[in-house]
Amino acid sequence: MQIVRTLVWALILFGLLAFSFFNWESVEVTLWDNLVLETKVPALVIISFLLGLLPMWAIHRGNSWRLNRRIASLENAARSSALARHEPAASASPVAAPAPAPAPSPTDAPSTDTLNPTKD
Repeated sequence: MQIVRTLVWALILFGLLAFSFFNWESVEVTLWDNLVLETKVPALVIISFLLGLLPMWAIHRGNSWRLNRRIASLENAARSSALARHEPAASASPVAAPAPAPAPSPTDAPSTDTLNPTKD
């Protein structure tokens, strides 16, 4: 894959060099009414190529970074769930669960006489 990528970039560079050699002419580019830029044709081609390539490259790198983070988080979640499946169950532990507290008896409740002292 690396060889193919290198070959493609070498072909692009060779094509750009051949284009530059045969089109080395000055051109005037009017940016605004009173602002004129005089430059060579290959410079315009290189600038146009970079203006199209760099934003797409930045988007590609951002998406790759985001997807790699997502894959890593999914791998960590799968790894932790696999570890949780291999741990012994909580009910199989030798420690007994504590007994529930007893319910209060009715004698522990306050009498109604103490709540209403104005009774005759």
